[in-house]
Amino acid sequence: MATIANSIHIEAPVDKVFAYVTDPMNLPEWMVGIMEVNDVTGVDVGQHYRWKYKMVGIPLQGESTITERVPNERSVTVNKGAVASTFVFTFAAHQGGTKVDLNVDYTIPMPVLGDLAEKLVHNRNRREMEMSMENIKERMEV
Repeated sequence: MATIANSIHIEAPVDKVFAYVTDPMNLPEWMVGIMEVNDVTGVDVGQHYRWKYKMVGIPLQGESTITERVPNERSVTVNKGAVASTFVFTFAAHQGGTKVDLNVDYTIPMPVLGDLAEKLVHNRNRREMEMSMENIKERMEV
């Protein structure tokens, strides 16, 4: 399992950032690679939805369930399907804005490609996470 972590400071209130990031219908706007989100059911813990994602040009599908949600503090999403992963977001008021931390544990669905390909995919995923966090910042600081 691979792990990626990133943090960003956003000049916007915690409640605004938390609401935006934790609404799955917003994922295609900010998360690099997400092509579609549908079949959203429930709210808070237990919320479930399906997604289509493109990893290094390969279309993948899966589903997500919110397993933990503390308003304006923390959200944990477990993803199953072509990519098994856990996204842990933490949110905190910081210097008049919001500090967002994201930790992702995931399994690359291409073990037959070997260690080199896995390292390349991991590096690309890390860059895409950085871009995704910047996308959140751009949308929240408008």
